[in-house]
Amino acid sequence: MANIYQSFGQNVKKHRKELGLSQEELAFKIGRDTRTIVAIEAGDRNPTMQTIYKLCKTLKIKSSQILSF
Repeated sequence: MANIYQSFGQNVKKHRKELGLSQEELAFKIGRDTRTIVAIEAGDRNPTMQTIYKLCKTLKIKSSQILSF
């Protein structure tokens, strides 16, 4: 069973791919390094509230969609 960070990362990846964005493009749009997106999607990083907010805005989703686990 995936932990909370892995579930969050899987949600980010799913929504990113639905928009046809690469990890590099998403990172640029939210002002973060590509390694940050890679780590978030792998469940290796605990994103800040600011990063979660930027992800939701960029991915055009509600926080409840990205935090559903």
